[in-house]
Amino acid sequence: MKMIELTKATEPLAEYVKTIEGEPVVIVHRGFALAALIPLDNMDYESIELANNPQFLAILAEARASYAREGGVSSEEVKKMFEHDSVPGT
Repeated sequence: MKMIELTKATEPLAEYVKTIEGEPVVIVHRGFALAALIPLDNMDYESIELANNPQFLAILAEARASYAREGGVSSEEVKKMFEHDSVPGT
């Protein structure tokens, strides 16, 4: 990981993007990380948007809390629901 002190980050943004090369470039100020440029290997725009969307994150947190409180259907149970003998026409 490359770290750059904010007061020394005077190059155009494009120059820092060129230095990513598979690892983050972190901008720090007085030892605290402020921002990061990260490589987006194998990530799509929608994933990035959802990972940073407060409404989506709230929905996800509520779903996890609901599952913890009330339980839910396991992936194995879902698989059994869709096995070939329970699907008409197979």
